[in-house]
Amino acid sequence: MGRIKVLPDSIANKIAAGEVVERPASVAKELIENSLDAGAQRLRIDVETGGKRLIRIADDGVGMGNDDALLAFERHATSKLRAVHDLQSISTLGFRGEALPSIASVSRLLLETRTEEEATGTRIEIAGGRMLSVTEEARPAGTTVAVRNLFYNVPARRKFLRTEKTELSHIASLVTHYSLAHIDKTILLTNENGELLNVTPVESQRERVYQVFGSSTLDQLVELSPVQRELQVQPQPAPRTQAVSRAKDGLDQPRLQVFRLSGFVSQPQIQKLNRNSIYVFVNRRLIRDRLVLRAISSAFHNVIPSGAFPFALLFLDLPFDEVDVNVHPSKTEVRFRHPSFVHDFVRDEIRACLVASKPISTFPVPPASQKEVRAQPAADIPFSEASLTLSRSDLPPFDESILKHEPPPTRALDFTAAPPIDMGMAVNEPVGPSADSVAASLDEVSTPGTVLQQKTHSRDPIVDLPADSMARLGQLRPLGQLHDSFIIASGRDGLWIIDQHVAHERILFEKVLRERTRGDTESQRLLVPAIITLRPDQEITLTRIDEEFRANGFEIEPFGHRTIAVKAAPAGLSPTQVEALLNEILDTPEKELRELSLDDLQSRVAATIACHAAIKVNMPLEPAKMQWLLDELARAECPMSCPHGRPIALQYGLRDILKAFHRL
Repeated sequence: MGRIKVLPDSIANKIAAGEVVERPASVAKELIENSLDAGAQRLRIDVETGGKRLIRIADDGVGMGNDDALLAFERHATSKLRAVHDLQSISTLGFRGEALPSIASVSRLLLETRTEEEATGTRIEIAGGRMLSVTEEARPAGTTVAVRNLFYNVPARRKFLRTEKTELSHIASLVTHYSLAHIDKTILLTNENGELLNVTPVESQRERVYQVFGSSTLDQLVELSPVQRELQVQPQPAPRTQAVSRAKDGLDQPRLQVFRLSGFVSQPQIQKLNRNSIYVFVNRRLIRDRLVLRAISSAFHNVIPSGAFPFALLFLDLPFDEVDVNVHPSKTEVRFRHPSFVHDFVRDEIRACLVASKPISTFPVPPASQKEVRAQPAADIPFSEASLTLSRSDLPPFDESILKHEPPPTRALDFTAAPPIDMGMAVNEPVGPSADSVAASLDEVSTPGTVLQQKTHSRDPIVDLPADSMARLGQLRPLGQLHDSFIIASGRDGLWIIDQHVAHERILFEKVLRERTRGDTESQRLLVPAIITLRPDQEITLTRIDEEFRANGFEIEPFGHRTIAVKAAPAGLSPTQVEALLNEILDTPEKELRELSLDDLQSRVAATIACHAAIKVNMPLEPAKMQWLLDELARAECPMSCPHGRPIALQYGLRDILKAFHRL
């Protein structure tokens, strides 16, 4: 008797369930995707005990007839694929036909469904993969799937589930982000304590972000206006037998494929400890893709510190035949046909958005002075994004009129234009605008980049929210220094504090890179060559990146056993700084050096040069020097942070100052 046997369906389905159904959120994901594929406009998700006791999803989609409802529980029964070539261009969220039979094999499942054409619906009850009953019932068109007692017949799997709050947080996060990807849907999420999320259709992505997260979170994000890039694709080689038909259908001609990107990324001061706050949708499918994650990290390179991660909500839309979604059982991983193009597209557009917007880092406002417009979830859910809290239906309506409102010039507050204070002036004489007039003007005029609640709620077309820009640094007036390290400056929008060292570091960093690209690096010959003794590992590193040193203005020659003579170095460095700089770069671990791309290596060298040559802390500066620093920083491509990711400037807004003094 042979050793190999065919497993019965009951065991095969449980094995498949182990791949598809990891936790209650996996069940919710599969069922939500089925509802969206069915054209549902309204979805209701009810959860009990974190999804362990119940996950029920009701929709108003096309529904199923009796025969289709029965067939849906057969493995690999699907309405979305007909032939093998359909796998090359999948336009639906689900397609394998594994979800329902897999879920039904490890739970007690109830399916209720009806099509618009049929007079009565179908009710199917299954427990542990065994069909218990099939009956007719009166119900509205659409489908409701209730999954109870998940893993009741697989105790080993059930005991590995986390606490109710943890499992609920995964479901809430999943539903939240699918609601962000489908702004034309009504989505309601509830648990035993009430509503967790209730959103209705809106016209723009910005409205849905406001609807879900509230205005305070929206203010911390930078929007990527929809952009697209075209790629000319050459036809794939085809067998001779298909050559005639391909020529007839025009499939043997080069084609232009259009890639589109939109979404939101956080401002540089918002930094996460891991990638859990990065959400990427490809053709509205939530995925986790290393290629896109690397592109996002590259876009924030030299903007946030190494090891920190941004919040990102990205929507990448591309032709269906440009991405393979059939590479993972849970369909969370994809493979791009042109990965380098996708990587560069995402990286370049995010970077360009950050450079164009130049978002400002602000002082955190004390909690007591914040007027939150968001409600906390009914349950105390430990969301991974602490600053991105779910809202409920008591969120005030989104007011688009505030996004079009610009402060009239006559009401602008410019403290730099205020007359100088005369020490002999009577103390009761006002200097510049009074606090009452400032408060009155702030009630009428919204500071750019701030969302304020209005009494009227018009439904005019929404426009881009004007954002604060670091380019206005050049309009500031330096007031002095704090501990000879931080420049204090005033502007029409409040008080600014600028770290003089990292500000100069950013200016020099961009200057070094520009000169490196043009090939005209400014170099200086040392009066006495700097003699440096190297360790064996440093000597090996030097041979690997010697060309990059020379491109940045260094002239280095051998000077005996493991000794070098530095005869020239970038301008502005003293001999002591030259030695410290070389040792810092040459101490880069070999493994890390191998993983650096050419661009990363150039940035690493430029950042080190800039750091050693920049103005130091505890260094007094003349007013003219401070003004020059602000002017040059305003012209920088990325004035938000230094090459190592530290913030350069912090703004304490005028409205927050008035609130702190109880003037508002």
